[in-house]
Amino acid sequence: MDETLDCAIIGAGPGGLTAAIYLARFRRPGIVLDAGRSRARWIPASHNCPGFPRGIAGDEFLARLATQARSSGAHIESGEVVALRRADDRFVLESRQRRVAARTVILATGCEDVMPDVAGLGDAVRCGALRFCPICDACEAIDRDIAIHGPFESAARHALFLRTYSSRVSVVPTDAPPDGDAGARLREARVEVTSTPDGLAFDGERCTFSFDGRRRDFDVVYAMLGSRQRSDLARSLGAHCDDEGALRVDRYQRTSVPGLYAIGDVVSALNQIAVATGHAAIAATAVHNALETRFA
Repeated sequence: MDETLDCAIIGAGPGGLTAAIYLARFRRPGIVLDAGRSRARWIPASHNCPGFPRGIAGDEFLARLATQARSSGAHIESGEVVALRRADDRFVLESRQRRVAARTVILATGCEDVMPDVAGLGDAVRCGALRFCPICDACEAIDRDIAIHGPFESAARHALFLRTYSSRVSVVPTDAPPDGDAGARLREARVEVTSTPDGLAFDGERCTFSFDGRRRDFDVVYAMLGSRQRSDLARSLGAHCDDEGALRVDRYQRTSVPGLYAIGDVVSALNQIAVATGHAAIAATAVHNALETRFA
């Protein structure tokens, strides 16, 4: 094991790479360990990322951030961290390739969307027929025929959000809709609620649900099947989470474990690139200020 670093960043999505830029410019010895599973890689073209009015693909955005981080002096390695533990006044991170010791850790592991069972999933996402974030891209679905697919209560909330973008919004639930206020609000907003579908298909341009032998095409399907926060490493140290497994942090992005910070989609917050990079700036600055200063 090498010398103890000032900070190890787990995850190389927008948050992790932004934190790496800040810490490298603060002249803090550190490392970024990248498992290569950033959620941003699914983005075909984001028009919701500040500074890119013509849009930018997720892979390109991550490549630009990595280039900037490396040019600032950051060290980025491929490798999935499989264990994280405390050893006296430092953290020890273990990947399948190596072991790293660091005085602080920034967890930027993100979350993982539950994907629908559909052949051609990647192509459906790339062409915009299948989407996951109305906040990110509903502006690109104005006046289109939109379906929200997922558990009724979650789908209903997203349908009401999307109703301001199109008059043709339908909830395609994975469970039977309960009686209550949600149904009344959907009726008032003129949102259709279908029966539970038998399956979902992609024909190269549109997504199609089947209902007892009938087919229904949609221009855009938002899959709201849930997500899983990748917070296992932090929870192994006793970090506090919300009911969905997202980490709870304070205004400096500190978890309940001293020296362990968390940013981006693994945190209980709005899952957006702009939010993750903001978290990164706060966490990296807090790490720098918290560490004992070493004078040149």
